[in-house]
Amino acid sequence: MAFVTGASYGVGAATALALARDGFAVAVSARRADNLANTLAQLKGEGARAIPVVLDLCAPASIEAAFAQVVAAFGTLDVLVNNAGANLRKRAVDVTAAEWDAVIATNLTGTFFLSQQFGRHLIAGGRPGSLVNIASTHGLVGAAERSTYGISKAAIIHMTRMLAIEWAEHGIRVNAIAPGRLDTPSPSRQETDPGYMHAMLKRIPLHRLATVEEVAAAACYLVSPQAASITGHTLVLDGGLTSA
Repeated sequence: MAFVTGASYGVGAATALALARDGFAVAVSARRADNLANTLAQLKGEGARAIPVVLDLCAPASIEAAFAQVVAAFGTLDVLVNNAGANLRKRAVDVTAAEWDAVIATNLTGTFFLSQQFGRHLIAGGRPGSLVNIASTHGLVGAAERSTYGISKAAIIHMTRMLAIEWAEHGIRVNAIAPGRLDTPSPSRQETDPGYMHAMLKRIPLHRLATVEEVAAAACYLVSPQAASITGHTLVLDGGLTSA
């Protein structure tokens, strides 16, 4: 049984679908239930057992209610993929307190307390499990206009290490994935400025962007028995960018 947050599109939707194809029943969340319609249709098209969950990571009551809903539906939970997050592209000198709070509350605070629910559930039941956090290369290297987002993702990477050590004795593995720029539709310069895309690809040693399906495949590997000795690790999918 798996729970994937932020699964209305992109990495979350692809990961939910990949886990379903690996035989998992899947709970998928978004802030609004209607945003999950396409993901649920794909999951049901695969014959998967799937349920929608409304989750606002900024609200502690929503976190508790969503987790309780998943456990009530499935009886137990084996995998949690923390994908939901908030982005912010803004110069550090211009970030407001409200913007900072919104990003940190979603990307770090809410993610921690949902992970806490998962850890409590597994420890109380004496069951092993696997947690995967979707981080970012912005949490590993510096970048202009990404300070708040990058700081939140750097914290997620270190949270991954902390929980991995603390929960190892319970058989709970905790890992992260740090994608670089992904090949997904977005209202960004990579769509509207061919010169920008060319320059970006020149910086990446493999000269290509990662796909959401590749991130999903990495998540499936990390929760699989083949990764039984891997915990506290951050798997980077960036075409070699952060190694250059």
